[in-house]
Amino acid sequence: MPKEIITTDDLMNFKLELFEELKKLLKEHSTGIHKRYLKSSEVRKLLDISWGTLQNIRINGNLPYTKIGGTVFYDWEDVQRLMEKYKIDNSD
Repeated sequence: MPKEIITTDDLMNFKLELFEELKKLLKEHSTGIHKRYLKSSEVRKLLDISWGTLQNIRINGNLPYTKIGGTVFYDWEDVQRLMEKYKIDNSD
C-alpha cells in the first residue's frame, strides 16, 4: 500500500479551510439563517414536544401544515407565529 506524505503546508491549508468553514457555520447560526420548511421531527425537537402534542396542535388548526405524500411540512414563520401567539410576558 503506497504511503502519502503530509507536509506542514498541507496541514496549514487544512487548518485554514476548516476555520473558514467554521466561521461560515457560526455566521449562519448567529444571523438566524434557517430552512423555510421543517419536517414534523424538526418541529418536535425545536419545541420539545411529543408526536401527540404536535398532532393536536395541527388538528386544532393552531399550526398550518402541508402534507406531501406521507411527509408533513411546517413553514418556519408559522411556527414562529405560534410561539408569539402563546407567549406569556410576566415582566409587568
